Amino acid sequence: MTRRGVDVVRGVLLPLPDGGLSAPHDLHLAAGRVRDVAPSSGAPEGRVLDGGGRVALPGFVDAHVHAGGAVLDPAVQLALLRQGVTAIVTGADGVGYAPSDRAAYDWACGYFAGIDGDHPRFSGGSTADLLATYDGAAAVNVATLVPHGTLRRLVVGTAQRPATDAETARLVALARQAFADGAVGLSTGLEYVPAAWAAEPELVALTSVAAEHGLPHVSHMRGYEADAVPALTELVRLAAASGAATHVSHLHGPAAQITAVLDDARAAGHDVTFDSYPYLRGCSLLAMVALPTWLPLADPDATIAALDAPSSARRLRAHLAGLADLWPRVTLAWVPGLEADDGEVAGRRLEEIAARWRVPSAEAALRILRASRLRASCVFDQPPTSGAPDVRTLANHPAHLAGSDAIYQPVGPDTATGRPHPRGWGAFARCLAEHVRAAGDWTWHDAVQHLSARAARRFRLADRGRLDARAVADVVLLDPDTVADRATYATPRTPADGIDDVLVAGVPVLAAGELTGARPGRALRPTHRDGGS
Repeated sequence: MTRRGVDVVRGVLLPLPDGGLSAPHDLHLAAGRVRDVAPSSGAPEGRVLDGGGRVALPGFVDAHVHAGGAVLDPAVQLALLRQGVTAIVTGADGVGYAPSDRAAYDWACGYFAGIDGDHPRFSGGSTADLLATYDGAAAVNVATLVPHGTLRRLVVGTAQRPATDAETARLVALARQAFADGAVGLSTGLEYVPAAWAAEPELVALTSVAAEHGLPHVSHMRGYEADAVPALTELVRLAAASGAATHVSHLHGPAAQITAVLDDARAAGHDVTFDSYPYLRGCSLLAMVALPTWLPLADPDATIAALDAPSSARRLRAHLAGLADLWPRVTLAWVPGLEADDGEVAGRRLEEIAARWRVPSAEAALRILRASRLRASCVFDQPPTSGAPDVRTLANHPAHLAGSDAIYQPVGPDTATGRPHPRGWGAFARCLAEHVRAAGDWTWHDAVQHLSARAARRFRLADRGRLDARAVADVVLLDPDTVADRATYATPRTPADGIDDVLVAGVPVLAAGELTGARPGRALRPTHRDGGS
């Protein structure tokens, strides 16, 4: 049964709109979809998966995850499925694999080496070429965004300037083709380079393409925490100019101020949503959090040379001196190029490493950046502008949907050298444990909205986010009393508990908590606005 489809999922409890759970029901499946949902009665015929009184939910959609290449690794698929994630949206933060030529692909993999890494089956090409690598290749489904930064690297290179009119026209043409190929939105990373150098006319032109297709502009904003309000205001201004729906990536910061901007924008008719994850620490490139964007960050060799250049020394020292509050909050996640020569660094606080090396924290950070050629990643505590009440307030907002922002680098045999953020193994399970069971501020029906249905609507993923007749049979069976995350900052690669059986298109991909080896996952493309595929 493990590699063949199931005919009936027997004896499951379903979320009800009033917040409760139904009596036991059977899900009757056919051709990868739900054919019928009916109260349990008798012994159904065919291949049966016994629900055993567990709760059945539609497969979760991770709206922001850095797994475009890593998803082909079985260990990453296990991490996703043990949380109930059956579909992921990749290409976030404006950096992705396609559209690209070989040079742009190599740039994206190098710049985001500590975030996305390489794709084992792709080395540049169209969005259609990229999507073709996922059909039948994994246990989960994969959608992708049009990455503005990669487009910019393809057209403008690493120049620190706005695009010309001719370059903007070329960017627009490439984006239109990527949407035609099946992208589910446009992503920008306005705090990363080269998107940080884009002027508003370029951004309006590209977000207008997303609006033409009825798909969202998905943005890592120009700033978070104390900078969240002006950064969010910029996105609303872009939405007003282009007509594009707006989706904010991993939104965090002072909730009262953020929700005021969100609510005003939505009241004015702007379609604004966001994702967030239930942790008080983030994870990114050390270069992104520590170095100024006036450095040529899109070119590692030029940046490393600039770190030691007399012409930039005084300006760089002034910048680093202003980061005194950052250094105590930084823990190294992955430091390629240094581990073999200097013992264990991953998982250590930057200040601890600086003390061992007997240098100031800023100099330790620069040493790590040089050794890793800017590829080092780090986990960092959020500043006081974001606390547990802020995270909870945002998670209960009607515009919220879940995204883990998971970073699985490194994958493969070198995983022992990295200490990634645990959100890639626990974010969705933690949402269920905290919001449904512990706090009770979500019902099971609410959980479906936050973890599945809203993302399916946001990216027009047809017939997902629900379990009724004609829905795709991506089905998660969970124990409501035990579902919980087990990954910690010390042991991040620990799968979640409480979800042992998962179907994708009616095929068991997780059984008794283990991968079955089936690979029914496929590339997801948005449906037409009339609902057709």
